[in-house]
Amino acid sequence: MKAVVDLFSTDYGLFSVGVIVFTLGMGGFFYRFFTRKMNEAEAANRK
Repeated sequence: MKAVVDLFSTDYGLFSVGVIVFTLGMGGFFYRFFTRKMNEAEAANRK
């Protein structure tokens, strides 16, 4: 329980949460970006 309190109440804990959220967001962005580009390229090759 002390680890959870440290995670959300200290500066290094909040920075860690920020990095984790940023990394997950970046992963979601890249997934959508690359999926969209692959679908566009596939549609262009079919024409």
